[in-house]
Amino acid sequence: MNGFDAPKIEYFTVSPILIVLAAAVIGVLVEAFASRRLRYPLQVAVSLAGLLAAFVTAAVVMSRLNPVSGDVKPGKVVAEGALAADGPAVFCWLLILVLGMMSVLLFAERRVESGVLTFAGQAAALPGTEAEREASTQGLEHTEVFPLALFAISGMLLFPAANDLLTMFVALEVLSLPLYLLCGLARRRRLLSQEAALKYFLLGAFSSGFFIYGIALVYGYAGSMGFAQIAQAVESGGGSRGLLLGGVALMAVGLLFKVGAAPFHSWTPDVYQGAPTAVTAFMAASTKVAAFGAMLRLFYVAFGANRTDWTPMIWAVAILTMVVGSVLAISQTDIKRMLAYSSIAHAGFILTGFLGIRSLTDVAVGSLTGVSAVLFYLTTYGFTTLAAFALVTVVRDGGGEATHLSRWQGLGKESPLVAGTFAFLLLGMAGIPLTSGFTGKWAVFAAALSVGAWPVVIVAVLMSAVAAYFYVRVIVLMFFAEPVGEGPSVTRPSLMTSGVIAVGTLMTLLLGIVPGALIDLLGRVGVFIR
Repeated sequence: MNGFDAPKIEYFTVSPILIVLAAAVIGVLVEAFASRRLRYPLQVAVSLAGLLAAFVTAAVVMSRLNPVSGDVKPGKVVAEGALAADGPAVFCWLLILVLGMMSVLLFAERRVESGVLTFAGQAAALPGTEAEREASTQGLEHTEVFPLALFAISGMLLFPAANDLLTMFVALEVLSLPLYLLCGLARRRRLLSQEAALKYFLLGAFSSGFFIYGIALVYGYAGSMGFAQIAQAVESGGGSRGLLLGGVALMAVGLLFKVGAAPFHSWTPDVYQGAPTAVTAFMAASTKVAAFGAMLRLFYVAFGANRTDWTPMIWAVAILTMVVGSVLAISQTDIKRMLAYSSIAHAGFILTGFLGIRSLTDVAVGSLTGVSAVLFYLTTYGFTTLAAFALVTVVRDGGGEATHLSRWQGLGKESPLVAGTFAFLLLGMAGIPLTSGFTGKWAVFAAALSVGAWPVVIVAVLMSAVAAYFYVRVIVLMFFAEPVGEGPSVTRPSLMTSGVIAVGTLMTLLLGIVPGALIDLLGRVGVFIR
């Protein structure tokens, strides 16, 4: 009778994920046992403490990665091969945790909603019913949003570090299910919020079905779930080529859905508009980091040897995504829908850098590659987007957010600081020099040009010009148009939302003026391992 060998888990290396999961569980216990009066401060404290502890631990993990020299690549495979703690994965952890802390601060904002959270007081109450009115009258707060956000963040941390197909699928579901719930919890415009949640859930379920079917085909081809074994099978050229190509295509559908790339983007504008704005900011920034990190690992490590097979698909998707996002954004009259189509266009720009991927053995440590360019762009996009959506929450119209563009007319006269900050963030999204958006686009365009993808870069430059139009249009409305009726009003937020806006704006400026330190860091750690 053979003895049982206990699995070896490098607990400190994976501790950022475990800490966030532990904080989420503590949040559930707070909901179960703490009094209603204490839940809000306890949940905010537990969430921020857990994310901060995970960030510190992830920073220590990053510092302990193997030194980079010659052919030595930083990182190691842990948890019996299920996870890879290498440079790109740990950097994604750090970025997701920072964006997560900023998102929790947005979740915790109460001043803009007259002393209550922006989330529904009683999620089970149907819109327009007596139960909903009673919950609103009593000022009930849905503080379960904090552990839900932590569970989503734990899945986001797991996603880019997954080193086998099964772990990647589990991470996809762990990050998605809490987001489906969060999207339907808006205190105002409940029907629109619930419609957004239902659309996101149904389309997300379909995309997960594609993803798991692709996993089955790839497993049939390689006979293994591990990325290293799949890469060996692809390099050897054995097995049915049809299974491989079908699996790659189906898995790409699931991942492209998550990043909001065309033609799998239809959920994005509806969900971004209907979800609570804090949740929209959280999804727009953090989910993209996790999903692109997972895409990089899957295509870079597992399918790098058949790059010539899937590159044409990425070319087509990148071009279509940029065109759809940039052109359709012009006709939008809602600020959140406009930013949603902007997010789609940015997904196309990131995919342009994705084309800069070479085979695993061709990458020189310290060079600008598709990996480092994509990670840099994700960093710039995450901070800018979070700050932009945070500003949307403070521009009010009567009792709610002023999301229609006509209500933003004359904002420059009402609050020059808010309008000026938002204009600067829009210029960053447009890629104007001296902002992080310009440096990010330069990085992904340079990476794509290095592998000869100049047709995609030409389309990207043209679509950047188109995108600049609808960004500048909002700036013109704010500063050079007369307000409609009484015009917009600006609610003074607490230090939490103000801090998110300040950090996001400052990072947009710093990464545009002095990006060298981050680019150098990504050049050193932006190398995957098997």
